[in-house]
Amino acid sequence: MQVPEQAGADSAAHGLAEFLERRREQLAQRWADGPLFRTVFTVSRDEAVEACKAVVDALSEVAYTGRLESVGAPGFGEVREQLGRMAASRASRGFTPAQIADEAAGLRTAAVELLRDDTEGRPDGDAHEVLLALTVLMGTLRLVIMETTVSAGEELIARQQLQLLEVATPVISLWEGVIAVPLIGTLDSARSQVVMESLLQAIVEQRARYAILDITGVPTVDSLVAQHLMKTVAAARLMGAECIVSGIRPAIAQTIVHLGIDLSSVLTRSSLADALAYALGRQGIEVSQRAAGASPR
Repeated sequence: MQVPEQAGADSAAHGLAEFLERRREQLAQRWADGPLFRTVFTVSRDEAVEACKAVVDALSEVAYTGRLESVGAPGFGEVREQLGRMAASRASRGFTPAQIADEAAGLRTAAVELLRDDTEGRPDGDAHEVLLALTVLMGTLRLVIMETTVSAGEELIARQQLQLLEVATPVISLWEGVIAVPLIGTLDSARSQVVMESLLQAIVEQRARYAILDITGVPTVDSLVAQHLMKTVAAARLMGAECIVSGIRPAIAQTIVHLGIDLSSVLTRSSLADALAYALGRQGIEVSQRAAGASPR
């Protein structure tokens, strides 16, 4: 048997759903002028209105289910992508999740004004219950928007980190069939994976026979870095390219010896120039210095 309080809550949620359906157009028009929608849909106001209608429809669906406090209610699933797009747009302009949540809270004002007009003349108790239901539902919408904002921010940071890794590991074509990756800074698992993928892709695209990994700019080498280098060398060999590690400074050489790391299977040269000279020599190309005072031809 349904208790009176539960029955009243269900009745209020149902009444709220009907209100959202009746005032769908008016509510969408008012929300479209709010900063949360207006600053995202800048090309056409009609587009903003349609986006608002989709959100109102989602809220109505949630209200019909009675799950006003559930961020996982099925109705929200249909607009999460749209809310995420809005949140990402606001976040890209420097707005924090708290500021975006405040903008979402501002949507309640327009809804409350319409609800009061809609319930005028009805018993105070019924109108109050529907207003409480609206407050709960709008609070849940705010949580959903905050959740999508944080998720969008994390995705943006992940993309930026990947872009930075790719920029920090350029593959340079030194000669026909010879490519090089000059590494600068600390190597970790994520960056080492990007190095390997970039190098192997370049080997395929440029049909490189020799690949040089220059670690002159790497401050330290530990066992983990050494393992990554060896894996990259092995992968390059499987692709048909000979890999050369250059730029091993005295301090790094001592560290490798102290750690007992065996790099005997890895071809090394003291500098990038030496590695390039080796690769060219293997292709039958002789590099010689021009005599002092000789003019170029």
